[in-house]
Amino acid sequence: MVEEMRDRLAQVRERIERAAGRSGRKGEEISLIAVSKTIDPRTIQEAVDAGIRDLGENRVQEGAEKIAEVKAEGLRWHLIGHLQSNKARLAVRSFQEIQTLDSAALAARLDRVASEESRHLPVLIQVRLADEVTKTGADETELPEIMDALESAGHLGLRGLMTIPPFFDSAEDTRPYFRRLRKMLDKLNANRAAERKLTELSMGMSHDFEVAVEEGATMVRVGTAIFGERNKV
Repeated sequence: MVEEMRDRLAQVRERIERAAGRSGRKGEEISLIAVSKTIDPRTIQEAVDAGIRDLGENRVQEGAEKIAEVKAEGLRWHLIGHLQSNKARLAVRSFQEIQTLDSAALAARLDRVASEESRHLPVLIQVRLADEVTKTGADETELPEIMDALESAGHLGLRGLMTIPPFFDSAEDTRPYFRRLRKMLDKLNANRAAERKLTELSMGMSHDFEVAVEEGATMVRVGTAIFGERNKV
């Protein structure tokens, strides 16, 4: 099974490499995050044994349980699902990065908890780019308030932006959303000193990650192409 997993990872990385080349970059510039939600720890361990070092979980409790079981040097667990304030402490204790910060209030809560836990936590702001009631994330108009909250946060480090676009049958239809997020990052960086530039764009999943890479993604969150079809929960 590890060999089969290794083959799948090689295929995904080859697709990333080709997409990166089309945008004048190298595949090694893009982090591959294996989305392991609903996947059992044994299968996740196989992916880790096959070379995965970045893993993404949607639910704090489920992720924390898997983190305790899956073992390897250098693992980075990313929270990529909505974070409720009452789960902030467990999230800070369990994950190496939170990609779904979506409000100034949550920033303040995370910063306070991270201080109490003596941790410095990298974060991304999740931006909602379409009016979908099932999707969380900050509106573009809320970014200044969140940025202000992060400026005064001593235990959080803002690295960039994350989004989940609407699903389209054609991956090409997601391109305007990815392009828009990249332009948002450029706008945020316009008046920032070189050493404070935001560098990360987390966008693209199994269905559309090649388009995301072409539009500047530095992180892609891939589940099905690595683990196969998952159980619906």
